Amino acid sequence: MGDTTSMIAATMNPAVFIFVGHSGSGKTTLIEKLLRELSGRGLRVAMIKHAHHKVVLDTPGKDSWRYKQAGAVMSMLVTSNELQLVADAVDRREPEQLAQRFLGEADLVLAEGFSHASGVKIEVLRRETGSVPRCAVEDGLIAMATDVEEVYPQLPHFALDDINGIVQFMLDRTLYSNSILKVKQGGDE
Repeated sequence: MGDTTSMIAATMNPAVFIFVGHSGSGKTTLIEKLLRELSGRGLRVAMIKHAHHKVVLDTPGKDSWRYKQAGAVMSMLVTSNELQLVADAVDRREPEQLAQRFLGEADLVLAEGFSHASGVKIEVLRRETGSVPRCAVEDGLIAMATDVEEVYPQLPHFALDDINGIVQFMLDRTLYSNSILKVKQGGDE
């Protein structure tokens, strides 16, 4: 039988937070720090990255590629310590849809990019890369990680290095964070 946390996550869709911002704003660096902090707290965090350019995910001629060419809707390559899944993604490409479809074992999902997707967003905005945000509140923007205080003053603002503050904000907004954290910490209500 699996641990209690796995049972909780398996019955719920993981919460998804989309990080948006201009190129060079520090999204990847911030997400790396958030991943370390969240996983250090015992959470299983998955990551979805949006690529704006074409990326070859499978090697032409290899078995997994041949299976896809022959009609498989998904092909999975499994090694002794990793796996790679290549699936058709002509629909259900929004971060929340992808999390539901593929990342149900995660407690939390972070996504980078996807500025035009639906879902809750935290914008990373650095004064040196421009003070005009990529997203508006109407686009699902819920907070700013920024050194630009005057942008969206109605939203929570976090310093670019306030990892604990951003993590706590995300956990507070996660419907089942209290259940997961209590199980991981062995607490009861």
